[in-house]
Amino acid sequence: MVPLPHQQLYELRGRSIYRERQTESEKARERNLGKIRGITQNKDRLVATCKMDYDYEDEPSALDVAAIHIKTVCLVLYCLITVAGTVGNGLVIYVTGFRMKRTVNSVWFLNLATADFLFTTFLIFSTVSLYRDHEWPFGNFMCKLNTFVNVINMFASIFFLMAISLDRCLSIWVVVWAQNKRTVRKAQIICAVIWVTAGICSIPYATFRTVIDNNHTLTFCSYPHSVIEKSNWSLVIFRFVVGFLIPFLVILVSYVAIAVHARRLQRTRQRRSHRIIVSIIFAFFICWLPFHVWNFIELTFKNNQNDSRIIPVVGPLTVSLAFMNSCLNPILYVFMCDEFLKKLKQSICLVLESALAEDHLSFVSSRSLSSWIPRKSSSAAPSEGKDACTSLTFTESKVAYTEGTEH
Repeated sequence: MVPLPHQQLYELRGRSIYRERQTESEKARERNLGKIRGITQNKDRLVATCKMDYDYEDEPSALDVAAIHIKTVCLVLYCLITVAGTVGNGLVIYVTGFRMKRTVNSVWFLNLATADFLFTTFLIFSTVSLYRDHEWPFGNFMCKLNTFVNVINMFASIFFLMAISLDRCLSIWVVVWAQNKRTVRKAQIICAVIWVTAGICSIPYATFRTVIDNNHTLTFCSYPHSVIEKSNWSLVIFRFVVGFLIPFLVILVSYVAIAVHARRLQRTRQRRSHRIIVSIIFAFFICWLPFHVWNFIELTFKNNQNDSRIIPVVGPLTVSLAFMNSCLNPILYVFMCDEFLKKLKQSICLVLESALAEDHLSFVSSRSLSSWIPRKSSSAAPSEGKDACTSLTFTESKVAYTEGTEH
């Protein structure tokens, strides 16, 4: 069958339309393939970017590196504070408790050194916890006990510093009252009241602090989240007002009054008094103010994830400064006392003499010892007289020194 002309025309038109449609469909297909290739390329770029971002997050930041270095520094400081504080406060306890005559000042220094000594002996637990990135492996009881000892040392030592400042100020300005009312018995009663008050102030901190399990793998000695949300602000404010603000104002006013009175003294004694006063106020201010200020800042930073990254950097430094006050107290308050230094030198000399004497006797043979005993018996009377004179001279000088210090 031969097609008609109009049929051929329709057929040609149909073919051209088909070809045009086919061309358009091929172009549309190519465009779609291009879009798909672009999406794939963009997806690859996105994946690459995510990998780069992920790798970037794995790299330690400057704050992380600083936190590692500060942790090392704080570990060294903790060890030094433990050794120096234990030795220094132990010497103060020995001299004031067993070598010196019991006076009001010796009672103050003995109790202050006892508080600092307890703290420095328990500091080993905080050192181990810091070394293990604040993990607490000692159990819940030691967590509460360590917290109680740390907080009671803070309150007790600060209260004793406040009592020493007031006592010195009243002894200078109210001389008659000090001679009549300032007794050892009353000082011991005040120290007992200070210990009880510091213990009462420390109970909430030890009660709320507990061991927290982190997915049953790590344990931390910290406050629960509910306590942080409800009571942490109250604890921080109470510790700042009672443990720093009020004692600092009392110490500042007391030593300013002492400095005003020191102008009447000789120039050399005046300079020495001013140096001691400035050192005491400066040490107390530098050691404790950053710790309390940082407690307020830390509470505000915990709500912001970006700001909380600075906590491991600054926090350990402020805590180390506060701990350092336990080492400075023996130096500032005790080792500057002439009578304490005199008794300490005498004690060290007696220990050395005893050690050397035992060492000497251990090397003496039985034959030489038996031949030495008759000689000693023949010369016993002169030597005993000499020792009696020496003992009498030391006793007389001690009485004269005591009378001079009391007047």
